[in-house]
Amino acid sequence: MIEIKTFTVNMIEENCYVVSDPTGEAVIIDCGALTPEEQDEIYSYIRTKSLTLKHLICTHAHFDHIFGVEFIHRTYGLRPEMHAADMPLYAQAAQQTRAILGQESSWSLPPVGTKLAGGDTVTFGKHRFAVIETPGHTPGGVCFHCAEEGVLFSGDSLFQCSIGRTDLPGGDGKALVDSLRSRILTLPEETTVWPGHGPATHIGYERKYNPYLRAKA
Repeated sequence: MIEIKTFTVNMIEENCYVVSDPTGEAVIIDCGALTPEEQDEIYSYIRTKSLTLKHLICTHAHFDHIFGVEFIHRTYGLRPEMHAADMPLYAQAAQQTRAILGQESSWSLPPVGTKLAGGDTVTFGKHRFAVIETPGHTPGGVCFHCAEEGVLFSGDSLFQCSIGRTDLPGGDGKALVDSLRSRILTLPEETTVWPGHGPATHIGYERKYNPYLRAKA
């Protein structure tokens, strides 16, 4: 059994997840913690639960999902793991914040660690996440699926009754819809989806009600 702790962080209200199992090993997904208070909350949770972080994994490299990667690297020595196709986006974090938020920011980003690709697995404790490529929101967008626990971490690829925006540089609406229909909606309908923003949902619900993905009558 895994334990999922959600931290909703930064001005974009991004969902950062700490996922652990009874061994005490854990992964952190999309650490967008920006302020010292947000970072302290995550640090306190990990310390109180006596967790050992094994991986810092990223569904994609938009700025609101990577605000906290330097904090994790500094505190736990972990480098962010992401799809190679999003590395150019990662390197342009300052330009992203300027273009989208209209704010100048100074970024100190650690080097990327493992380059993830579809079919890879991320292991911690007695569990593993399968990496599923879902390009479209960004060129290197991925989801993390734990079949044993019936959970999917979808980043900004899939939301409750919606999908990620595709009007930003590197976005591709057709690629996103195609990848979600062929690789995500084929998962068991009871699979719980934990997205990058907003509430959790289920595959069965999205098959039926998501206007971007449901079959045409």
